[in-house]
Amino acid sequence: MNFFEKYFKGDRVIWIVVLFLAIISLLAVYSSTGSLAYRYQEGDTAHYLFSQLRHFLVGLVIIFVVHLIPYKFYSPLSTFLLLFSIPLLLVTLLFGANLNQASRWLVLPGLDITIQSSDIAKVALVMYVARILSKNQNNMKDFKGTFLPLIIPISIICILILPANFSTAALLGLTCWLMMFVGRVSLKHLFGFTGLGVLLISVFVVVMLKTGAVSRVGTWQNRIENFMSDDGGDGNYQAVQSKIAIASGGLVGKGPGNSTQRNFLPHPYSDFIFAIVVEEYGLIGGTFVLMLYLIMLFRAGLIIKKAKRTFPAFLAMGLALILVLQAMVNMAVAVNLIPVTGQPLPLVSMGGTSLLITSGSIGIILSISRTLNKNELFDGEEESKDNS
Repeated sequence: MNFFEKYFKGDRVIWIVVLFLAIISLLAVYSSTGSLAYRYQEGDTAHYLFSQLRHFLVGLVIIFVVHLIPYKFYSPLSTFLLLFSIPLLLVTLLFGANLNQASRWLVLPGLDITIQSSDIAKVALVMYVARILSKNQNNMKDFKGTFLPLIIPISIICILILPANFSTAALLGLTCWLMMFVGRVSLKHLFGFTGLGVLLISVFVVVMLKTGAVSRVGTWQNRIENFMSDDGGDGNYQAVQSKIAIASGGLVGKGPGNSTQRNFLPHPYSDFIFAIVVEEYGLIGGTFVLMLYLIMLFRAGLIIKKAKRTFPAFLAMGLALILVLQAMVNMAVAVNLIPVTGQPLPLVSMGGTSLLITSGSIGIILSISRTLNKNELFDGEEESKDNS
């Protein structure tokens, strides 16, 4: 325990949650990638297990390194990351790898590595919004000085993500909206722009459906229609298979590695991995996973409550919200509460860059917690000040 206390600082409950999610991920990924291994790895079922293990080990190193960096470092870094994210998203949208009519991934030349640029943009935008909110707490009603510097970058990032990934753009927009609401942005400005945004998106969807200029919009329509339909046809295949997996899991599940629906579910190792978890570990296992994310959100809330400065409070809030909201969306899709979105389950779904970026976000939250625990101040800061 002394070793843990010496080297792993910050909120220890969050550390424990991450380790539990890592164990669940390794078990679920190993179980759900059997057919994938026989298709692409000549039956080597351990291939994806060790690949996920490597990603998690790198992720833990990222969490460890990032949580040792003082949180104040991320305030000036946010502007650079935001400016870097905009052309990255644009390049991805125009030249990114296309899958299911969506250009979400950028292949790094010569490295054969793909990155989902929206993951980088999410963290960059949350950091930037936290910075602007913290710097303008005494001037939150100013439209030009506060609201525009917030809403313009939010709009640009979400618009660039929207054509290929509506759900990510919506989650990011909602997170920033909640941050601005808690940050005391003028409700007149906030609700006025929200109404305008809903109107513009509605017009965009209608125009794209009529012209067919963006084929992805048709995919959104099909998913909503499939969700509303009860005919159980091909359009509802994913939802039906997911419900079969969850229903057959019962209270305690079939046991590790005993899933049958992994052979029928599309992407059981990513989008529908929660269904596999419930099938193998039952309602108890599914509830346990849900509670882990809620505990992480609760612990982030305690960090926010303890913070005496606004930048770390807003930063912890934004990063925790977008992580937990994404988890809730993934689980809601698996139990057929909302249409299919394609959102992975953070820290559990099989993945590379997504897992590493999420690890960085958790590292930042732990950095804030570590600093608050030590009651550290940097460069002559005064706790009574709001500006970062």
